[in-house]
Amino acid sequence: MEYQVVISILKKNANPKNVEGMARFGINPEKTFGISIPFLRKLAKDIKKTSPDIHILAGQLYGSGYHEAKILAGMIDDPKLVTEKQMDAWIVGFDSWDVCDQVCMNLFDKTPFAYKKAIEWTKREPEFERRAGFALMACLVWHDKRANDSQFLPFFPLIKKYATDERNFVKKAVNWALRQIGKMRPGLKKEALKTAEEILKIDSKSAQWIAKDALRELNQC
Repeated sequence: MEYQVVISILKKNANPKNVEGMARFGINPEKTFGISIPFLRKLAKDIKKTSPDIHILAGQLYGSGYHEAKILAGMIDDPKLVTEKQMDAWIVGFDSWDVCDQVCMNLFDKTPFAYKKAIEWTKREPEFERRAGFALMACLVWHDKRANDSQFLPFFPLIKKYATDERNFVKKAVNWALRQIGKMRPGLKKEALKTAEEILKIDSKSAQWIAKDALRELNQC
């Protein structure tokens, strides 16, 4: 399946009403078709069966700038062929939380650079680039079952440091990362609770929300 064929399929299945609904949930409506994730997953499977070079196609799709094409690119690309340069370039194109999260969970967390980038990206200033760092942390905890607990320890100081970022899509990702570590890694639950308690003492609305929400959930599991 070639690039133009894929784009034509996306355009054919565009749903303007869905775009309006997506916008209400904080998803950028620009260059968005309003196509569901299940539809994209099915299309991704078809593409992998019929495309001779999915890595090149993924780059073309992401470069198109279309919302769903970016998500689709993350679904089809080969993590073994992804470079650090590509990852750094793609996050600059993150303009919605769902593009950020989908690419991180479908592709970036499977690359050998995932842990390194999770740390690096939290230090970036743009909202969705910083979110990508914490989203990647959450995805790694979720998917990397073979990882040692020690691999997640460097995440805690960053979670605490950036808990004061008041931007909605950053604070929610910081909270997500903290909760995921505490829930998915029993050996790190105590450290997650300790970090949440430390964040609770910070004079920041964002930090207070992150800590209270994390403590509520972690104390129930």
